[in-house]
Amino acid sequence: MSKPFSILFYPKHRASDTEDSAVLYTRLTYVGKRSEFSTSRRIDLKYWDSRSSKARGNSDESRAINRYLDSIRSKLYDIHDRLIRDNQPISAKIIKDIYFGKGDEKERMLIEIFQEHNDGMEKLIGKGYTKGTMQRYNACKKHIEDYLLFSYKKKDIPVQDVDHKFITGLDHYLKSQKDCAHNTALKYIVNFKKIIRIAYANQWIDRDPFFHWKGTWKSAEREYLTDLELKKMVEAKFDLPRLDLVRDIFLFCCYTGLAFADVKKLSEDDMVLGMNGKKWIKTKRQKTKSLSSIPLLEVPESIIEKYKDHPQVKAKNIILPVLTNQKSNAYLKEIADLCGIKKNLTTHLARHTFATTVTLSKGVPIESVGKMLGHRSLKTTQIYAKVLDEKVGRDMEVLEKQLKKVKKI
Repeated sequence: MSKPFSILFYPKHRASDTEDSAVLYTRLTYVGKRSEFSTSRRIDLKYWDSRSSKARGNSDESRAINRYLDSIRSKLYDIHDRLIRDNQPISAKIIKDIYFGKGDEKERMLIEIFQEHNDGMEKLIGKGYTKGTMQRYNACKKHIEDYLLFSYKKKDIPVQDVDHKFITGLDHYLKSQKDCAHNTALKYIVNFKKIIRIAYANQWIDRDPFFHWKGTWKSAEREYLTDLELKKMVEAKFDLPRLDLVRDIFLFCCYTGLAFADVKKLSEDDMVLGMNGKKWIKTKRQKTKSLSSIPLLEVPESIIEKYKDHPQVKAKNIILPVLTNQKSNAYLKEIADLCGIKKNLTTHLARHTFATTVTLSKGVPIESVGKMLGHRSLKTTQIYAKVLDEKVGRDMEVLEKQLKKVKKI
């Protein structure tokens, strides 16, 4: 059965048009999807009949416009009929492209474009991209491949077929079938948005399906260690050297604010003497390339001293013998149990602890904390200040209860 295909001519005002005239456009609609182009013919609006989609009257100008429009309509229907006869893919854009002599161009496919992007990114690892970013885009591509099989029963589709429904369906699929949290699903869709923008910039699609889409991040509560929990970590004694090492690296992050990846690459070149004669860490963050400037406190300095003769430190010209992030997070679970800490310890929780317990709660100005964390915007640092506001509120509730007891006495 032939699928619905329609052609409509209509006047469209442009910035240069007067109120009385406009350029005639052609709108192709196939199975509900549109593609448009200008006929390059202008008409006085008083002569246009929108009901019949043609010029009114028998003037030479009206007859010439109608003959031209009939010619366009006839060519477009011929293209449509030929595609059906040859059992070729059909879309409003394909018909338009053939009309303009672009029919020999290969239709761009979604997964094909995504793979080209990822192949190009892989060549730039260490030159603007990290392995972590590469892994995220590969995971995103795999999720979309699974979504296509699940919802469309296809391995790939023309990128032109991606619409608002596809995007909202992907969001639902990631949450319902892949069990992604809201922000995780949103990150994947933002990655996918980049691929679609590439297609739009290259004119492989004639509209941006993300135009009416807006994602909203949910603010997540950031956990951190309290002073008491930090004290437990510092004083803990471990029989296993691997736990002792992971604890020390975690504490180093707690007292410097450095992300795990930045500690792993820390070298002697990143250690400098400040104007006050004390040691500082000055290093560019791997994630953002922004500079972190951190005065070295007693705890991290003693940890550096502890491992200065470690074989890995000497062989690789690094400051600390850091294990992989995966192993460190696994061992931190053991350490939390041994220290009686109920929180989900991860390497990144150490950075949150530095921002809250070690600095902001001790009166260090938020601007200085942002500088040490390597934040480009103070808004990012203010997230930690909000966490502290919640703590202040809880502390004041405790104080209020104590004051009530004093009044009763």
